[in-house]
Amino acid sequence: MTDVADEKAQKTTVTITVDGNEFEAEPGRMLIDACEDAGVYIPRFCYHPRMRPVGMCRMCIVDVDTGRGAALQPSCMLKVADGMVVDTESDRTKKAQDGVLEFLLVNHPLDCPVCDKGGECPLQDQTMSHGPGESRFVEEKRHFEKPIPISGLVDLDRERCILCDRCTRFAKEVVGDPLIHFIDRGNQTQVNTFPDEPFSSYFSGNTVQICPVGALTASSYRFKARPWDLDEVPGTFPNPMGDRVTIQASRNRVLRYLGVDSDAVNWSWLTDRDRFSFTAIHSEQRLTEPLVRSAEGDLVAASWSTALTTATDAIRAALDTGGPTSVGVIGGARLSTEDQYAWARLAKGVIGTDNVDAQLADGLPVDLVLGAPRATIADACEPGGTTLLLSADPKEELGTLFIRLRHAATEDRATLVELTPTATGLSDVAAHSLRVRPGDLAEVARRLVGAGGTGDLGPTGDDAIASARAALGDGPVTLVVGRASLAESPAVIADAVRVLLDGLDGSRVLPVMRRGNVFGALDTGLVPGHLPGRTTLAAAGDWYREAWGQVPAEVGLDTTGMLRAAAAGDLDVLVLLGADPLVDHPDRELVRSALAGVGTVIALDLFATTTVDRHADIVFPTAGFAEIDGTHTNLEGRLSPLGRKVTPPGTARSDWMIAAELAHRLGGDLGLDSVDAVWDEIEALSPLHAGATRSIVAESADGVVVPIADANRDGRPPMVTGLAPVDPVAAVRADAYALRLVVDRPLYDAGTTVSHAPALAALTVPARARLNPADRERLGVSGDAEVTVSTGRGSIRIATVADHRVPPGSIAIAFNCPGADAGELIDVDAPFAEARVQTR
Repeated sequence: MTDVADEKAQKTTVTITVDGNEFEAEPGRMLIDACEDAGVYIPRFCYHPRMRPVGMCRMCIVDVDTGRGAALQPSCMLKVADGMVVDTESDRTKKAQDGVLEFLLVNHPLDCPVCDKGGECPLQDQTMSHGPGESRFVEEKRHFEKPIPISGLVDLDRERCILCDRCTRFAKEVVGDPLIHFIDRGNQTQVNTFPDEPFSSYFSGNTVQICPVGALTASSYRFKARPWDLDEVPGTFPNPMGDRVTIQASRNRVLRYLGVDSDAVNWSWLTDRDRFSFTAIHSEQRLTEPLVRSAEGDLVAASWSTALTTATDAIRAALDTGGPTSVGVIGGARLSTEDQYAWARLAKGVIGTDNVDAQLADGLPVDLVLGAPRATIADACEPGGTTLLLSADPKEELGTLFIRLRHAATEDRATLVELTPTATGLSDVAAHSLRVRPGDLAEVARRLVGAGGTGDLGPTGDDAIASARAALGDGPVTLVVGRASLAESPAVIADAVRVLLDGLDGSRVLPVMRRGNVFGALDTGLVPGHLPGRTTLAAAGDWYREAWGQVPAEVGLDTTGMLRAAAAGDLDVLVLLGADPLVDHPDRELVRSALAGVGTVIALDLFATTTVDRHADIVFPTAGFAEIDGTHTNLEGRLSPLGRKVTPPGTARSDWMIAAELAHRLGGDLGLDSVDAVWDEIEALSPLHAGATRSIVAESADGVVVPIADANRDGRPPMVTGLAPVDPVAAVRADAYALRLVVDRPLYDAGTTVSHAPALAALTVPARARLNPADRERLGVSGDAEVTVSTGRGSIRIATVADHRVPPGSIAIAFNCPGADAGELIDVDAPFAEARVQTR
């Protein structure tokens, strides 16, 4: 008896019987999922594993005996219990499922041949596998006007809707945008939006993917193809989250991206900006051949040989006259990890310059990203855990991280505390949401951990800080750290993070930055003072000198430093790797001076951006996402494979190929002839990537987080640890009549991808000065009146809007939006910016 009792006490599963076979299931698991784990599929329409079950469709009804006799029960609403007996093949089950399908088809149109869901429709499939096979109804079906564009991206065919509640639950529960609802009653019940509330969610495309019928369709895919026309490959979308996707194409044209349910990353969700960005791939504005600036000042087509020779001559001339420091490389976050490594090796191992930077003064300090103890997405979203948000609004910048954090706070009892300059999409679910003026973050952090501090903190009161401190406890806490404002120095953030790490034991940092593969760029050495593998020039110089032949003799310049050098005439050649400084860099005045002073600009890009069109002397067309093989690195250091599905337009090439060709012409052959060869060299040399062979990365469903092996094996150099010391930044209000300036980024800006994607371009938001209603009243601003906003750097004329999300004493303006250029107000040398507002 004792042995039996001990066995029961140690048992961590429950035993259920499904169709006569016993299986072990996890306690608390829904029966519908447990049966699927056991290899028995139960049909369903309303159930989705990432949303709360509602039992709307009743299609998953099965015979279940829990000890009190068998009864028909919806398996999506029932948790497994020990001894449960389930019969999915009983006559009663089949009759019930048959009846559900018959009723669903009473009014459902039989327009499968023209429906976009045809061929991948659960209703179609289950009607054939579980349905009656014919209809007894001859009455006229209901009809609605079709389609209704409920947003700029999604069309609604109401007569196809089976009222499964998936779209409405997703909008309300998952993303907190309850903009689509059930309306009307009885036979006229339908899903729709209210006239003054369009489905203007950043995540509307997900409802198209999860709709089990063709009621919701993507306007960009509508009538374009059928599933049997499509070829697909798995891939990783090149955003900082590294969202897992399926790339589907037909006749060498990408037609859609679908989210893949990656438990470690995006849970199958995508933002609309990423989902519909495929429409930019085949834009007529894509660069298809090299361009060279003519004597008349025009960019004219040239052969690859001519363009490469011209670029090589310019670099060689710069080396002869000014040495390696006269060459600089800006950008690289658009590239794959392999492309980034090839360019790091070209710049540092062949040219010999350390003037390389993938961040355009809009990211985080390098030592914070590479040296702070790194958290994972799972750490930030741990059930019952504690997360401190010090970044811009994740809903605007990293949509799938926003979804994960929101779920953790609403469903998994996680504690979320915000220290942000304006309210975010997570403010309504945060346990504590503190408004912190630009420049005050480090001071608030000191008070938060009880490290003292004095002075006025504006809207952040001591009582609010005390409440937040109690919620955080003594740690560990996951710090989600990013740039909340481009008008605030990253030194302020570094100071705050150091204080928090010292005061909250065991805490870790999840760095969040907006640029696609910026973490891969930092990990492969596209940053001054560092070499591939999160190691420094000082620590790894000998290791890479032996492998590459040479490394830079001294630490180089970051992007801002290179722009200053160019403005002073000290930079002869500037290489832009998918970078558009006139649009991307926060300090417009500095960029204009730099581009006027630099000798030669070499650009590698997908499009003729503003900088390319006005200033590039040599332009190389490059291949982009869905056109290249390679690897992506996300914000937690997770490596996952990109997916190549179509060929690039014209003669566009991968960036690593261009680097290899230039290196050969400069007399420093890289010896790299394929993407695989590039990765093999990374794995062989980098301490961070030791053991991460291409097969390991490719064969893991979710990729792998590096390091996965001993970083210092084979004598590899040590990786960076710890944060560099920073001088505390004093938060002193210099002007009692000024407002603290917040420059943030919206999801839909005037960036390259959005501008060239027809599905997204119309969604770009105009620039507006967002003011708290109290400040508007004080300043005498009404309606959308224009005002003049001035800082010590410059001034702009801009329309205004009242926004309760902006605290009193601050003014917020979106970066890179049409209507007004916030970059004219930013001085990258200032710790923060104060702005004065004039109504005339």
